[in-house]
Amino acid sequence: MKKTTQRVLAALCVLGVLSGHQCNSPKTFKIQFDSSKEVSGKKFAIKDISPGLPENWDDYNYVVLEFKSSTSQRFQLGFTTNWGYNDLRVMSYVPNGWNKLAIPLKFYRELPGAAVDLAATFNQPRYTGWVNLGGKRGPLHGVDSVGVRMRVPIGNPTIEIRSISLAVEDPGDVYLEEVPAVDEFGQWNLGDWEDKAHSLDQLKSEWEAEDNEVVSTSDYNYSKYGGYLNDQVKGTGFFRTEKIDGRWWFVDPEGYLFLSVGVDCVNPGGGGNAKEIEKRRNMFKELPPKQFTYKRMRRGEEKSMASFGQWNLFRRYGNDYKQKSLDLAIKRMDKWGLNTIANWSDSDVYDLNHKAFVLQVRDIGIDFGLMGLADVYAPDFKSNVDKSIKNYVEKYKDNPWVLGYFIGNEPAWLEQEERLCGLILKGEDRPIKTELSKYLAESDTPQRRVDFIQHTFQTFLKNVDEAIEKYDPNHLNLGIRFGNVLEIDRNILEICKDIFDVLSFNCYDLYPKEEMMDRALEITGLPMIIGEYHFGTVDRGMAQSLWQVNSQKERGVAYRYYTEKAYSHPGLIGTAYFQWCDQDLTGRMNDGENYNCGLIDVTDRPYKYQVEAMMETAKRLFEIHAGELAPVAQAPGRARGHEQIPDLWDK
Repeated sequence: MKKTTQRVLAALCVLGVLSGHQCNSPKTFKIQFDSSKEVSGKKFAIKDISPGLPENWDDYNYVVLEFKSSTSQRFQLGFTTNWGYNDLRVMSYVPNGWNKLAIPLKFYRELPGAAVDLAATFNQPRYTGWVNLGGKRGPLHGVDSVGVRMRVPIGNPTIEIRSISLAVEDPGDVYLEEVPAVDEFGQWNLGDWEDKAHSLDQLKSEWEAEDNEVVSTSDYNYSKYGGYLNDQVKGTGFFRTEKIDGRWWFVDPEGYLFLSVGVDCVNPGGGGNAKEIEKRRNMFKELPPKQFTYKRMRRGEEKSMASFGQWNLFRRYGNDYKQKSLDLAIKRMDKWGLNTIANWSDSDVYDLNHKAFVLQVRDIGIDFGLMGLADVYAPDFKSNVDKSIKNYVEKYKDNPWVLGYFIGNEPAWLEQEERLCGLILKGEDRPIKTELSKYLAESDTPQRRVDFIQHTFQTFLKNVDEAIEKYDPNHLNLGIRFGNVLEIDRNILEICKDIFDVLSFNCYDLYPKEEMMDRALEITGLPMIIGEYHFGTVDRGMAQSLWQVNSQKERGVAYRYYTEKAYSHPGLIGTAYFQWCDQDLTGRMNDGENYNCGLIDVTDRPYKYQVEAMMETAKRLFEIHAGELAPVAQAPGRARGHEQIPDLWDK
């Protein structure tokens, strides 16, 4: 029987039915990660995997790997060179399947290019995975080994490598398996888990049960606008802030004390958007019907997209799915104790005027090439900002449901002022380059370069704030969601305190550190909002989010631990969990991220443990923030962040 099978395989190889790798049965090099260790990994000599590769890679632009990972957990892929070890992080879209991934070598050699925010700077999409830049960068000379490491691996996963090659032109990425990686519902098709949808009948039964559920908000004691009926002060008809007995609060339009408990990207059916489907058709078992496919321009190139999320809503509700899914979103927020539709949400949701919501002003000159700064020296900058703000906020000026406006998100130039000056001076002729050259002609020092960028930033903020105040004096300036407020230069916070009404920052951590919030409050005197945080894991075939936990149940534990500790601080008055739906299994449009971070999966079903945790915490937040109740003490086990792994092996 064995000989017969071998003869059949040989015949298939001759006929070209099987691939070369299937016919040649190449040797694979396997890493077995040890989940008992903080960092686990292994190095291999490149000559053992792919004999004959040169040690000097100057003449090449891509390194191409054929590998198979048993997990979607990120791993660090690096090369030992004459000057040291150089690595970056890789996430695979096809765990449990062989794939070819081509990585541009500039990611190892050079600093990231200029981009508008941190995600756009460090996240680089490919077709079978995505890359997060980090670690050391330098010349690829004397390359002799490849290393793969993982931090706190979940479930003793494995990675196999069977080929490493070099290329001058982009060879593209290829999914090498015959079994599709994505099923007809948009789920990961190469693995199984509890509650996975295996049939449409199963989904319809669960959807019907949720639709028939009667929801009450009495447990949260919310007012019409989501404030707490526990305490009322003067109402002005709009949201404002007030410090009461040493603790900051929002105050809702009716005067009830309010904490903004929100979630970002509230967009029914917003997950499961498969991008560039024509370039990786074999990854998908079945694509959504034509009505759920569309085109989108991205950096001057038209991209094809298909929405499994929208298709699943259509399967749930039929032709009336759009309105019914909006109604369901509000019902879910009522049930889960969420009183705020946070940033990047669908206007169809917040325009219902059933929940408080925040907005981010648009078209205010933030420049991709200036790392998220604006050329405030352009002759038309002020008039353009004035026009854009007027057009955007006039619709919302008298709307009591609007909490306020954000100005931006995670500017990439922070702590990179000197580098930004260098990019400006080397770049095209433009007003900001002229002004910088004049400024540095008097004296060019590192500090003067920092001063110039910070002065430019201050000018930008003042112009935007003046326009908001001019056209909508009723609502709050919620500031910029900074990426790391603990490390922000004191001068930046000093600038913000005289312009913003609230200081906002994103904080991907086990919990927001007290010393960080103490410092921000001491310098600015402003109440604070956390604009993004989340937790995820790897059981659904997606990457584990910026903070990983071991299971779906632990996601709920992590949420409670983080959120309750956050609101115990007297200056913290708002949080926004990132995000409503899981990110797209095969990578979101702009930067390739595919995090398991949602409250809802691609089949439009809530994550049970996550939303139950939100409900329990929402019941307690008024007392916690008032200082009457201690936050929960249970932390998730072995949760870890996305920071770079030190140069350790099997530690």
